[in-house]
Amino acid sequence: MTREIVIGRIRIGGTNPLVLIAGPCVIESESATLETAERLKKITADLGVPFIFKSSYDKANRSSLRSYRGPGLREGLKVLARVKHELDLPILSDIHRFEEIAPAAEVLDVIQIPAFLSRQTDLLVEVAKTGRVVNIKKGQFLAPWDIKNAIEKAESTGNRNILITERGVSFGYNNLIVDFRALPMMRGLGYPVVFDATHSVQLPGGAGTTSSGDRQYVAPLTRAAVATGVDALFMEVHACPDKALCDGPNMMSLDELPDLLRQAQEIDRIVKQ
Repeated sequence: MTREIVIGRIRIGGTNPLVLIAGPCVIESESATLETAERLKKITADLGVPFIFKSSYDKANRSSLRSYRGPGLREGLKVLARVKHELDLPILSDIHRFEEIAPAAEVLDVIQIPAFLSRQTDLLVEVAKTGRVVNIKKGQFLAPWDIKNAIEKAESTGNRNILITERGVSFGYNNLIVDFRALPMMRGLGYPVVFDATHSVQLPGGAGTTSSGDRQYVAPLTRAAVATGVDALFMEVHACPDKALCDGPNMMSLDELPDLLRQAQEIDRIVKQ
């Protein structure tokens, strides 16, 4: 049994139903972000899936200097604030630098620590001090039990609002693999575990100056993860992934999302019964 984390009207963990964290990899435009958020809200409302909107204002960890990163902190937070207030949705995004923490905490309901920064002690501590829910993405270089150290860094501030996200581990050149043993191992630490279905099929740097991916495996990995028992799913989605400015090869099409969510819900009900 994991700890229950409350985010507005949403409860993650314990015996609560599966939660979806989803949105485009990065903010491409204000209009596209709002349109995607509206579609996701309708899809999840129709299915009764609790939903947190996710998108990045700045993707600092890119393969190439020329890669699209997003509109930046100020403009990006304005877009996310519109989504939050106009659509009444909780918001998650990732931070990379100390100077982002205070302004991000004013808008975000969940502050995400990127996988490559999951060992950065001072960053983890400062984010946890905001009192916001902290989503720690387990680094591709960490064993599941290593995440306990990151949890303890956040807990040192008195903040117990913590989520842990699995996104695969490095497995040779430009490849990731998911060890499904990691999910129950990390749930055993007492905090809700999120499975990142789309980054788990990423091929980091696989296209030379950009990452590649195998999006056809998003669905089977999702079903497998839910069957092991997870508290939430993390998916980057796009109206047309092949035209996305970032992470298109591993993003899921919005049109395919409803069917997969129905399958995940059915599996989740069986597991939690």
